[in-house]
Amino acid sequence: MERAVIKYENLDVICLMLSNGEIIPIKIRFDAEDGSRRVYLIESYKDLSHRGTRTTGDGVYVTNNTLIFDCHIHVYGKLRSVRLYYDPYKSKWFMAYWP
Repeated sequence: MERAVIKYENLDVICLMLSNGEIIPIKIRFDAEDGSRRVYLIESYKDLSHRGTRTTGDGVYVTNNTLIFDCHIHVYGKLRSVRLYYDPYKSKWFMAYWP
């Protein structure tokens, strides 16, 4: 049985942009279930971008231009995996995670 994927579209991301063009996600901010804005520090990440047009394992259709990061954040003391997506044509970030 597959786990449900939850997607957030109202997402703020702070990134470090290096001189060589590499983008490193640093923090994310989004609305929690209680309506408050929460900020999370990204502990680690893996860049999964530029691997062709496809549908990812969490059901998101991406192109070769979509930036994709598998990230780890601490939520209430637990390390959680989230996947960040950046669509350069819409200038929008969104996130998927598995509860």
